Amino acid sequence: MATDTRKLAVGGGLLSVSSVVIIALGVADLPVVVGAVAALGLAAGALLVGTSEGGRPV
Repeated sequence: MATDTRKLAVGGGLLSVSSVVIIALGVADLPVVVGAVAALGLAAGALLVGTSEGGRPV
């Protein structure tokens, strides 16, 4: 149970931070590499949230 909650929290955090970085990339003049890392963060966060509960992952 604690591991599932931790996966959900870390995944949600990654999704939130990565979303903010991608939005900031459109507003500010940040390097494209930052956007690539943020996209990987979105993928990792979605994977962690999707596998945080029992059953088939989404």
